[in-house]
Amino acid sequence: MNNKLNCILLIDDDDATNFIHQIIINKSNIAEQIVTALNGKQAIEFLTKNGEDANTENTLPSLIFLDINMPVMDGWGFIEAYKELSESIRKEIVIVMLTTSYDPDDKEKAKRIPEISEFEKKPLTFDMLNQLMEKYFPENS
Repeated sequence: MNNKLNCILLIDDDDATNFIHQIIINKSNIAEQIVTALNGKQAIEFLTKNGEDANTENTLPSLIFLDINMPVMDGWGFIEAYKELSESIRKEIVIVMLTTSYDPDDKEKAKRIPEISEFEKKPLTFDMLNQLMEKYFPENS
């Protein structure tokens, strides 16, 4: 890796899944920081707070892995709230919907939302992570 991403945000309510995904990201050595939000509301609060920071390049995530089914605010609710954030927060972020959903309607819905770059099945794998880095962050891979 030439340069690491400043931050990757995991939005998932399952602690075991977050733990496994953190191990994969850490072993891949692609991020300076991994932040976890247990639901969409926590993630929006994180993005809003860090988007107001004077040094947003270092505090906002470059990559978000988003689950669909979560309490408080699910993945779809997160996307709706995310669309309302300022362009300065949203401009550089790649969102990957990472889910256990096998519902073809979820995949079709995700395809129609421009903010969602990819729709992938859990769990995150080294191969999936490498492909995402090559596609969206070639200067970092």
